[in-house]
Amino acid sequence: MSAPDPVSDAGIPVTILTGFLGSGKTTVLNRLLRQPSLAGAAVIVNEFGAVGLDHLLIEASEEQFTLLDNGCVCCTVRGDLVATLKELGRKSQAGETPPLSQVIIETTGLADPAPILHTLMAEAELMARFRIGDVVTTVDAVNGAATLARHSEAAKQVAVADRLLITKTDLVPDKELRDLRQRLRHLAPTVEQVVARNGELDVDLLASRPSDAAADVTRIAMRLEAVAHHDHGCGPDCHHGHDHHHGIRSFAFIIDKPVVGGGFARWLDYVAALKGEDLLRLKGLVHVTDEPERPLVLHGVQHVFHPPARLDRWPSEDHRTRLVFIVRNIERETIARTLVKFAAIDAASIASPALAAA
Repeated sequence: MSAPDPVSDAGIPVTILTGFLGSGKTTVLNRLLRQPSLAGAAVIVNEFGAVGLDHLLIEASEEQFTLLDNGCVCCTVRGDLVATLKELGRKSQAGETPPLSQVIIETTGLADPAPILHTLMAEAELMARFRIGDVVTTVDAVNGAATLARHSEAAKQVAVADRLLITKTDLVPDKELRDLRQRLRHLAPTVEQVVARNGELDVDLLASRPSDAAADVTRIAMRLEAVAHHDHGCGPDCHHGHDHHHGIRSFAFIIDKPVVGGGFARWLDYVAALKGEDLLRLKGLVHVTDEPERPLVLHGVQHVFHPPARLDRWPSEDHRTRLVFIVRNIERETIARTLVKFAAIDAASIASPALAAA
């Protein structure tokens, strides 16, 4: 494992605003861009199709706005995205535009957010200037349940989100909204839900938040544990009565003993090569034997992993390794076996605070 860089909160956050067709992304963006907290934000809108229209509805100044309209940002325009971000950073640094506080990427309704995260993690020059912010996914309360049932893209947009915004809630009965929120909790048990009522939005929905990877991993693991307690300890098969055709599930491992860096690096390579397409997101805080007082922070999306970085110190008295997975069609036991085989981790030291499936 190569020597990682120290973790820093520096960097302009790149927030991804995604959501299925018709879920209200453009309306949300327009409302939020009026807020003072987003005064220094730049907007990148990706449209897919021969004639794009959504960008005409964005109420942003010319210097704030960039349109990527020659393909889907998840595939053909990733090079354009890299060039656009570099140019935004250059202009801000040179004083040609106002100071850049944040970048918001609005994706097409059919986009998979994972390749955008790939792009950010794979470009060292970008990561020197930018950092990954939140993935915010809009869900239409009127059509959300049917969309999730029919379209795997919508389910993945929800599963990889950091925050969910449920729109058009004033158009559905309360029971229908409760049912949708419950469905979303089963699909994405660690994800914060925000409800928009009568078009009113949380003004901080897209606001920049400090980068604290250790706190993020700990929060998610604790939320998974809370989900397990809420479901009365019914165990891994708890949700078999719910929609499983997407095969998306979340689980966390807590490892009591320090891990050997070389073996752990081999395990990461193995998992990325064998299971990368279905490893939707991985976050981790790792206690490594060579520098036990400086934990490693991991962030991976499918087969791409950000270079591991070290914290200067542990954020709490709890020095156990914590790994959080969001996967598709991968069983917890499969990951556990690979940890034992390739990372030389004692099976008895691996615990799971919770498991949730959808």
